[in-house]
Amino acid sequence: MRSSRALVAAALALLHAGSALAQSPTLSSPSPALQSQGTGGTMSVPQLLPGSEMTNRAGTTTEAEAGATVAGPLSEPQRQPGPSRAVFGAALFARGAPSASDTSNPNYRLGPGDRVSVRVWGGVEAEVMGQVDPEGNLFLPSVGPLKLAGVRAGDLQRTVEGELRRIYTQQVQVYAVLLSAAQIGVYVTGFVKLPGRHMGSASDTVLDFLLRGGGVDPVRGSYRDIIVNRGNQTVQRIDLYPFLLQGRLPQLTLQHGDTIVVGKQGSVVSADGAIRNNYLFEVAGRTMSGSELMDLSAPLPAATNAVIRGTRNSQPWSRYVNTAELRRQPLQDQDIVTFITDAPAPTVRVFVEGSRLGPSVLVADRDTTLCQLLDYVSVDPGLADTRSVFLLRQRLASQQRRSINEALDRLERQLFTATSSTTGVSQIRASEAQLVNSYIQRGRRIQPEGRLVVADDYGRCTNIRLEDGDTIVIPERSETVLVGGEVTTPQAVVWRPNMTIDDYVNSAGGYTQRGTSSDIMIRRASGQIILDPREGPRPGDELIALPHLEIKGLQLTADILQLIYQSALSARVFTNN
Repeated sequence: MRSSRALVAAALALLHAGSALAQSPTLSSPSPALQSQGTGGTMSVPQLLPGSEMTNRAGTTTEAEAGATVAGPLSEPQRQPGPSRAVFGAALFARGAPSASDTSNPNYRLGPGDRVSVRVWGGVEAEVMGQVDPEGNLFLPSVGPLKLAGVRAGDLQRTVEGELRRIYTQQVQVYAVLLSAAQIGVYVTGFVKLPGRHMGSASDTVLDFLLRGGGVDPVRGSYRDIIVNRGNQTVQRIDLYPFLLQGRLPQLTLQHGDTIVVGKQGSVVSADGAIRNNYLFEVAGRTMSGSELMDLSAPLPAATNAVIRGTRNSQPWSRYVNTAELRRQPLQDQDIVTFITDAPAPTVRVFVEGSRLGPSVLVADRDTTLCQLLDYVSVDPGLADTRSVFLLRQRLASQQRRSINEALDRLERQLFTATSSTTGVSQIRASEAQLVNSYIQRGRRIQPEGRLVVADDYGRCTNIRLEDGDTIVIPERSETVLVGGEVTTPQAVVWRPNMTIDDYVNSAGGYTQRGTSSDIMIRRASGQIILDPREGPRPGDELIALPHLEIKGLQLTADILQLIYQSALSARVFTNN
């Protein structure tokens, strides 16, 4: 039969993923070289980073460095990862088609059938509201015909004024306005959603008629190959990308009977990852260069590499290139290009907490070790306990959390798969199951702190490399010893050099029924665990009386005891229940 002390030792042996001492071949490093400084002195923190000419050096791999990552723009934190499903330009046709009266185009040139209102007063008075005749004129009483065909709608007022003042030298006031452009029918066909003949105003643009045709079909149609036919001739070829990117659209006045034809979709390449424009981009009639894709997708400054996936010769094909190589890479239809960040950060950010002077955040070269960085931390020697420095590491906290959950899973499986030989044993197991299941639920709520012990009994630091996000904690000096665990009155006791372990336990009211003098543990302020201590605690230590349980008390004692200490030590939780 194993004693409870042996179970405790076995449980603590599993805490290497928890609050463990970072070992090195020899702890011969000097004591933490914390800069001692009085509160009245002037503090200056030296520069920890290397010269600018070394910021891109290769360095060596550490477990603190992650692999390739994909991060979207700051302005779009909820972007879904993976290839885009939206075609660049599709948003142009997301709204409804405008009516003819909704469109005002100052660049429209008047023609036969347009309705115009002209009023003249002053030296001569005349008013007319009519249509431009087939000859391109509007007859104004007392004035005569005015040539308006070909005049821009925005220049109508100035043109009429100029014509009248050539005839009348005296003061004449004019008000002229285009009431409505002539109605025309334009055919919209090709790869659109609603092909056919659509009516509109002669001042409407190609985009207006495309909207009436349902817009370009994003699966089959092209945004870069749109032609306008008049009779049997092509009068304009339109690429919508210059309009989408620079706002440039060809100046074209549509006429009755014109045909707008949307061509078939060209080569399409998807861009995703560390870019601003997460779309499918089209190149009409040719392959796309990587340089063109980068201009369209606008990679983020953090993008260093790209993964290209596609098909070549009917076989899956992929390449991994940096951004410079991507610019020279030809891309084909249906290729997927994912921009990623695949360069280790040249620096790490480290936080400093506890009894320190100066800044709480330090940025250092990524191969900086703990002992090197401690040389740049100023402390007050009368307040800081430099022998008990420890680290809090996020990655280690995750490992502790995973270790605890795995142990809880094993205990849960054992709890619900155990068999009973008799009715009495079955009843015992049922009562045990209720207690253990309650403990399992509490155990899953524990949040480990990720403490890493980096100092030995003599205060010498372990020269480990720092990781990004590490927190260096410098405890304050304490003159007390916290006595807890299986004692009657857990409390802090003032440290005295001649006091023994029993003296501290007696100061806390003595042991409870589950506490014994043979089950004692001391935890240093640095997190170091001392089992079976042979000397009394130091100032700032915790003296913990471990529970002594007989193996016959519960069927699952060993597993529960292991979990109790694994959870308590990783989360620094000891209570007297």
